[in-house]
Amino acid sequence: MKNPEQQFGAPEWLVLIGASVFILVLGVSAFFEADIRWLHFFQAWMYILTIGLTLQRNRWGYFLGISAAGFWDYANVFATSFFFNGLEQLSQWVHTGHLARPDLFIAVPAWFSNLLVVIGCIWAVFTEANKTSRRYHQVSSFLHTRHRLFRGGHGPVPTALSRHLSPIVAPAPALSEVEGLRVKK
Repeated sequence: MKNPEQQFGAPEWLVLIGASVFILVLGVSAFFEADIRWLHFFQAWMYILTIGLTLQRNRWGYFLGISAAGFWDYANVFATSFFFNGLEQLSQWVHTGHLARPDLFIAVPAWFSNLLVVIGCIWAVFTEANKTSRRYHQVSSFLHTRHRLFRGGHGPVPTALSRHLSPIVAPAPALSEVEGLRVKK
């Protein structure tokens, strides 16, 4: 008789496939851009950790997957043009049969692989065998806290962030620094 704790379900497969593809894309990207190899090396370890913890059905694996992969997808839609440039390269490749910029195209499989990780982790959180009514609030609280650390200037904002991510992680200016805004004292 099989132990249900050792069986992989659809959420685990989504995380495993998505994170594995993203790790492969990180390696390909490091080939094209030597200056970000260390960033991609350490980023790959986050996904390896996500895979390991998720396969053990550890909720920290789910939270790591949701936050790391979700942040990557969010950043590439709202803060950079990397994903959209990749879609443009995909479109040109389909129409002409020639892939001019593979270094931009890899953003497309990277984005979708991260989406698989997010979907798999969220699915696993809500279908856990011993789920509680507090699970939604734990996920919401975790994501809210993580967002405040990066946006609100209330915590450790990494100083060596990639130049592409600085628009999203930079703290918002204080009201007194905004031109044309009078602050009552």
